[in-house]
Amino acid sequence: MDPIRNPYAPGAGQRPPELAGRDRELEQFAITLERVAGRRPERSLVLSGLRGVGKTVLLNALRSLAVQRAWGTGKLEARPDQSVRIPVAQALYAAVRDLGRRHRDEDRVDAAAAVVKAFALRTPMADRKGHRWQPPTDVLAARGRGDSGDLELDLSEVFCDVAELAADLGVGVAVFVDEMQDINADELSALCAACHEVSQQGAPLVVVGAGLPHLPTALAASKSYAERLFHYRVVDRLPRLEADRALLIPASTERVGYDECALEELYRMTDGYPYFVQAYGKVTWDAAADSPITLADVVEAAPVAEADLGVGFFGSRFERATPAERDYMRAIADLGADTDDGSVLTADVARALGRKPSSLSPARDGLIKKGLVFAEERGVVRFTVPHFGRFLRTQRD
Repeated sequence: MDPIRNPYAPGAGQRPPELAGRDRELEQFAITLERVAGRRPERSLVLSGLRGVGKTVLLNALRSLAVQRAWGTGKLEARPDQSVRIPVAQALYAAVRDLGRRHRDEDRVDAAAAVVKAFALRTPMADRKGHRWQPPTDVLAARGRGDSGDLELDLSEVFCDVAELAADLGVGVAVFVDEMQDINADELSALCAACHEVSQQGAPLVVVGAGLPHLPTALAASKSYAERLFHYRVVDRLPRLEADRALLIPASTERVGYDECALEELYRMTDGYPYFVQAYGKVTWDAAADSPITLADVVEAAPVAEADLGVGFFGSRFERATPAERDYMRAIADLGADTDDGSVLTADVARALGRKPSSLSPARDGLIKKGLVFAEERGVVRFTVPHFGRFLRTQRD
């Protein structure tokens, strides 16, 4: 069929034509926005799940809901080698800019921007030329507000001030944080404390975080009350009916259908993981000669999809690992083949490699830092990427 009309969109964070299986999260967040704008108590939100399940896509969809309701919004992506102060300042400045276009009191807008600027300038980080990012505004940085150097206090103050600017308009502020697990422990603790302070003051601001499956554990470790501070939602693979929707609805816009056997085989191959659904859907469309798409089309396209994933989705991640880390991952792959979710004991990995567990800590920690594995609980590791173990095993077949 015509590849130009291909409706599928496998891409990092790229919204698919049909956002299947996420209606519940969207509906609940819409309620949260209305409650917070009405100054009613509500918790912030944390999304967690493996890579390829659509966390970033859902995060962007939630932000779109806030934008539709004229909220001030900003988004940042956490990095393990970077403080969150500047990214948070950039996100908050984006929110102030959104709100300032409709706010009638320029002095109030400038006052909020001044606090954001003071917050940004307090960072010790600078680029290679010694420059520090600051909001592109002519207002002078505030003094005595958001500039103490204590991240917990400064976050609380800047969150509250920007939220009150939104309250003037009867809306709120939403800060979206992707890869939230990469915020270091001290800063994660400060972020939780600031969210707690905002909640206690009833300021209309929510933080929406997305990260790997161990993010809820990291938050709980940073602050004991974190379990009561956020709504936690696991973003998982799609059930069969929703995976079918993700394929059928976009195809129907082009007057194309699927045989039942083709849908069944696509679900078997993808396990309902949204990224895989889009990837296999795209190559299957290109392989099909006509509608309806058949089982034979799926079988013909599968090697192309596997090759594409092997280079872009799996291979690029494997190449980032050191030789010692690759050995560690291969051991996880071999051991995880016998478990439902691929989780393995670190002691079993050490035994398989003929090493002491302590000697493998650098490899394990390196893989965790690179986002390739995560520790579900003490002494247990698992790949962050679905089907990664299967990919590694096939590379040696």
